Amino acid sequence: MPESMLEPQPDPHHDEGTVKLPDGRRLGWASYGDPDGDPVLWFHGTPGGRYQVPVGVNPTGRSNGLRVITVERPGTGNSTNHGYRSLKGFAADIDAAADRLGLDRFAVAGLSGGGPYTLAVAHELPDRVVTSAVLGGLAPSIGRGAVFSYTQLTTVAQALLSPLRRTVGAMLSVGLEGVAEYSPAVYTAYAKFNGRADLEVMMRPDVMAMFLHDITQTGPLRAPFHDLTLFGRPWGFDPGNIEGPVLIWHGDADHIVPLVHGRRLAKSVPNSRLMLMPGKGHFGGFSEVTDVLETIRGVWDGADQVTGHQRRDADGMITDRRPAGGTVDHPTVPTSAAS
Repeated sequence: MPESMLEPQPDPHHDEGTVKLPDGRRLGWASYGDPDGDPVLWFHGTPGGRYQVPVGVNPTGRSNGLRVITVERPGTGNSTNHGYRSLKGFAADIDAAADRLGLDRFAVAGLSGGGPYTLAVAHELPDRVVTSAVLGGLAPSIGRGAVFSYTQLTTVAQALLSPLRRTVGAMLSVGLEGVAEYSPAVYTAYAKFNGRADLEVMMRPDVMAMFLHDITQTGPLRAPFHDLTLFGRPWGFDPGNIEGPVLIWHGDADHIVPLVHGRRLAKSVPNSRLMLMPGKGHFGGFSEVTDVLETIRGVWDGADQVTGHQRRDADGMITDRRPAGGTVDHPTVPTSAAS
């Protein structure tokens, strides 16, 4: 791997730290964008940590008056290791963490494995969450609203991982320390495995620098095993009961989390809109940080029209087809939840 590929530096955070939860555990976080802006709590993918943010998050956050705060899940980075019984446990932690950070209302956004956590927070904290954004996120694998996809294998895997997730997670963390010097080669192989739709995005020097910085600097990586365990269980809530607006970005060439997940979420969540990205892969929404943050800003300001007045398709979904690389219109969402 040529050194020039690693020369770009990831977007610097302007602040970071930990918050102490009522039971003594801590959650790690880092802050980007406008330090005085309206907060957007950003939940990383699986795996990931507090440095996993879209390239360009700082200027885009500043121009939209948004402070993007990445929050590490238990077992990753500076967050105390902990196994939730369901996704709802994470929402309770976010409620407490927001109090400690002095936040009143906020938006939430999640990439891939961060999607279910985003929806859990939106469901459990309707009075605090202004809007939610899910980028290539998972739908339930079991119960109401479950998708028929290879991800249903998590229902089997969780039974095996539940008693072993602490041990296996610790082994993974130790193993990563030993292969850190090979991470560029491993990353390149993973990017090629993802397919052509993601390869162009993932092999951008600035994107590669961000992912490698995050995976090698955020410390322990036990959280992925907690994630896979929870994804294979009932979520503990019905996404169909989420009250606030939910914005869903999904590429139709995503084979990591197939489009059926985005469509199912858009059909299940009554106040949602699917931003379909033709030709984009798993990181399609992640690479469209300007679109995502501008849309969140628009919802927060109540500048959009009411989703219920828009035409829905035969499945009851509102779908925006994003052009393959041009400007986009903001999705329309209810103004009642964006005041």
